[in-house]
Amino acid sequence: QVQLVESGGGWVQPGGSLRLSCAASRTIFSINAMGWYRQAAGKQRELVARITSGGSTHYADSVKGRFTISRDKAKNTVYLQMNSLKPEDTAVYYCNGLQLPYDYWGQGTQVTVSS
Repeated sequence: QVQLVESGGGWVQPGGSLRLSCAASRTIFSINAMGWYRQAAGKQRELVARITSGGSTHYADSVKGRFTISRDKAKNTVYLQMNSLKPEDTAVYYCNGLQLPYDYWGQGTQVTVSS
């Protein structure tokens, strides 16, 4: 069992930045992959970024070059640095932990990008 708690969401103007944090209840290096997903109103949840236990990263095309996923082993925390935010990035962002065959989710944090 892994508990995931997100923080760092909020409102920001277009072009601004936010950093999301996901604190895990145990070491993240025993988890196959950690990721960030988002779900906009009326849309399906989509993968934003993922980092594997080996450190490999993957990004959705829509966020490449703007978002960066990283992790802090000592703090059991995964981050999502979001720069050059656009209104279409508005969504609830969820932290995910994949420990096969289990999937763990945080409660989500709202990100709103508007002027």
